[in-house]
Amino acid sequence: MYPNPLKQRLRDGEIILGSALPAPSPHAAGTVLDTNPDFLWADTEHMPYGTEVLDSILVLSRMRGVAPMVRVAWNDPALIKKAYDAGAVAVMVPQVDTAEAAALAVERARYAPQGKRGITPMWTKIAGADWNEVIKTANEETVLVLQLESQEAYNNLDEIKKVPGIDVIFVGPLDLSATVGTITDTGSKQVQEIMQDVPRRLEGTGIVTGTTLVDVAEMQEKIRWGYRYINVGNALGYGAQALAGHLKTLRADPRGEK
Repeated sequence: MYPNPLKQRLRDGEIILGSALPAPSPHAAGTVLDTNPDFLWADTEHMPYGTEVLDSILVLSRMRGVAPMVRVAWNDPALIKKAYDAGAVAVMVPQVDTAEAAALAVERARYAPQGKRGITPMWTKIAGADWNEVIKTANEETVLVLQLESQEAYNNLDEIKKVPGIDVIFVGPLDLSATVGTITDTGSKQVQEIMQDVPRRLEGTGIVTGTTLVDVAEMQEKIRWGYRYINVGNALGYGAQALAGHLKTLRADPRGEK
């Protein structure tokens, strides 16, 4: 359970595939964990809850051998600290547009001397992990994911990538589409050109490129482009698509006679 191997797997060049937590429920988490993702993404940026609602879900994920990742609402030291203290292996920070913001996120994600994060990981009490050992080795396990979601961030990428301590730069297609003038059209030429260029610009830095998608063929394309950290939709969304299809089929041919 500790340390989770996510950071080492990123360094080894593996393709990492995760999926989102559809609801802050241990049962929902267990259903997703049964699919054997590499990480479980809990979003506290857009969902109407904070880290405290996740309760023991992050520890449950750790105990199942899956790396819990929390997206915090902002590049805020209190939010980043709470997410790691609740059990996150990875924390995702949205809308990191400058090298200065990236450096602050690194500082807030790691204990001294690499950073200034306050010390008291509470998840260890639930998991029965060695509190002292976790503190002493936390920086070695901690994964920091920064989101590139704007034209500004893309323009500043060469400076951002020089900041030590970034593990993943995660391209957010939807927000990016708004800032390049094609809001909601993530397949636009402007968005796709940026998405294709980011992994090329990060080559040789040790920083992994990530994104979130729903369509498998598009994920395969992005892997060919160099993406190695991908969120594969979420179980609720995929389940709803399947249900809608089954209902349509049954209403058109309830007895299977066609």
